[in-house]
Amino acid sequence: MEHDLDHHPDHDPGGEGAAAPLALDARRIEARLVEAIPGFGRLRRIAPLSGGQSNPTFLIEADGGRFVLRRQPPGVLLKGAHAVDREYRVMAALAGSPVPVPRMRCLCTDPDVAGTMFYVMDHVAGRVVHDPRLPGFSPDERTRVYDAMNATLAALHGLDPQALGLADFGRPGGYFARQTRRWIENYRASETEPRPLLDETIAWLEAEPAPDDTAAALVHGDFRLDNMILAPDAPRVVALIDWELSTLGHPLADLAYQVAQWRLPAEGAAFAGLDGVDRAALGLPDDAAYLEAYMRRRGLSALPHWRYAVVFSLFRLAAILQGVYRRARDGNAPNRPRGLAMGDSIPVLERLAAEEIAAA
Repeated sequence: MEHDLDHHPDHDPGGEGAAAPLALDARRIEARLVEAIPGFGRLRRIAPLSGGQSNPTFLIEADGGRFVLRRQPPGVLLKGAHAVDREYRVMAALAGSPVPVPRMRCLCTDPDVAGTMFYVMDHVAGRVVHDPRLPGFSPDERTRVYDAMNATLAALHGLDPQALGLADFGRPGGYFARQTRRWIENYRASETEPRPLLDETIAWLEAEPAPDDTAAALVHGDFRLDNMILAPDAPRVVALIDWELSTLGHPLADLAYQVAQWRLPAEGAAFAGLDGVDRAALGLPDDAAYLEAYMRRRGLSALPHWRYAVVFSLFRLAAILQGVYRRARDGNAPNRPRGLAMGDSIPVLERLAAEEIAAA
């Protein structure tokens, strides 16, 4: 199965609504990859992969094997967004670590080759599932998939960034304070209409003392089921992908981001959640069990500042979707109809954030 390498589901870069500047010049790509990848040979096929609204992603078939090309989109980009060079660096650093990633092949910063910066990695065969209910899996398989996700996240946060050569991948300490400022700025830069509940959430985040972290961990930034490739025939994670938002920071950010998304409706939203789902019947852990498993693996007895991390996670996802929605309105999204549909989930997220704040 071809895999999805982006962080917003159900995007077809080559489908209806795709922007013309996303097209690639096969001859230029072939010339660059013949030079960069030993044994690449002749380029046989290049085609868009289904994926998200962020970084257009393409399957490349050549004499030397199957590869995936991931590039920045055209147009004006928000500060820090679409950092394919950071994705390349972190996955290259993780080669051979307990966190599985595809093999990196080359990074090209020359815009004359593909119009924007891109990188190429090996294609990883496996399954990408967008629905957290895991349709088609048995209850036992679902339990094992969620446990494998949990183990992958705990392994990631247990790595030593300095030993990986990533000591300068972010600033130690103050992660939530910096990220809060950044995503407020990004949201304001892509704002299209008044959203009073998000304004209230922003005010709450600015007023609350943010959790600090003196010993920064490597955080993925968009940790969830559909950013993992599962083995074709086993409930096992064979690759963690889409590292564009990765940095050094507080590990609570990844954990809260994943769990917060499960509060979304299971149907009718840009992102499928688990709200209203009988998790026990499906073999899925509840939030408490998932958090306990993570704490056990990390040797933790508590998760201080959990509410702040959840509110921040809900707001950040709303800000991400706002950026996608704005790009779609401006005509810079790979799939304009899907990008516009992303805006439908923003009111749900702002309501969930307001409810979490009110529960304090």
